[in-house]
Amino acid sequence: VSRTRGAVARAGRGRGAVDGDLFMGAMRVARGETRRRREPEKWESATAGAIAGAVSRTVVNPLDVIKIRFQIQREATLASAAKAVGKYRSVGQALVCIVREEGVPGLWRGTVPGLLLTVPYCAVQFFALETFRSTFQAKRGGQKPEGERGLIDRERTLSFAGGAFAGVAATTASYPFDLLRTTMAAQGVPKQYPTMLHAARGVVAQRGLFRGLYAGLGATIVEIIPYSALQFGLYDIFCAAYDREIKRSSPDSRGAGGGARGASLDWGYLASKPFLCGLASGFIAKFATHPLDVVKKRYQVAGLCRSASYGKGFGVQEVAVLGIFRLLGKIVREEGLQGIYKGVTPSLMKAAPSAAITFAVYSLALDYIAKDR
Repeated sequence: VSRTRGAVARAGRGRGAVDGDLFMGAMRVARGETRRRREPEKWESATAGAIAGAVSRTVVNPLDVIKIRFQIQREATLASAAKAVGKYRSVGQALVCIVREEGVPGLWRGTVPGLLLTVPYCAVQFFALETFRSTFQAKRGGQKPEGERGLIDRERTLSFAGGAFAGVAATTASYPFDLLRTTMAAQGVPKQYPTMLHAARGVVAQRGLFRGLYAGLGATIVEIIPYSALQFGLYDIFCAAYDREIKRSSPDSRGAGGGARGASLDWGYLASKPFLCGLASGFIAKFATHPLDVVKKRYQVAGLCRSASYGKGFGVQEVAVLGIFRLLGKIVREEGLQGIYKGVTPSLMKAAPSAAITFAVYSLALDYIAKDR
């Protein structure tokens, strides 16, 4: 049989043969016929998550900087007779403005605290998610559902709960770095804090240890629960739909490549599926929770002194005394409905590819770690 398949593969070289091999490579992964047959260890999930977080953070950091600048801008982004226009008016204009005033390194401002945030965040997130899944699996006696599962069933519904649990655990473990990353990215020029250590000292001196480094934690938890639930829950559903479509579209008459070629096709599939599914789930999750992200950023930068060219800032007493929904209402009253969606374009431009890269790199890293064991 293997000789016959080899002859068919050799005879059909060219684009059609490659397409057939790609289909069957995808089929092998969709049916579980890959090198990694066992469930990943928790430390493997944590390591792969840390690698994925580092890669995605470095790639999308410029969009994160632009997003934060919009979110903490009180003034309007569009010309209006009743409202003053802010420093940043569009993604392209903000990009040019930051590069002109701060240089290209300005787009990567806050990268170090961002990495210190994202690496442990993703490590804890995927560790917690794997812990949640293994605990649930143990309660079910280690048995997996038989037959083809529906796109939405009880186990996939638990992916939403697992995502929320993982998000809360990761946020709590890494939150001070999130606050410092926001502070460093938001300050502009001239810098109030030249380094992350200076920023930490300044925040603690101004607001105290816990109230300073954990300012906005409540709003962040409120935001991260629906965000992580949607991201992981929808990701699981999209992956199931992707595999189902691969099975439905698989041509029976085409041969499957083997050996090193088949392994490379498996890796291509391991990257493409999580990338596309992560892109879709990240986009939806971020759009749904963006207003809460705006509120969180305002809590985090309260009291930060910036140049007057960036507009009116936020006093600690002005923001910190308000609850999440009261602050949301205040933003809508003063800035209009568009106020709670400031920065949504760079936010979506950042969140969707960030989720795509994270899931794709996580899948590849986990496969590589498991292969070497």
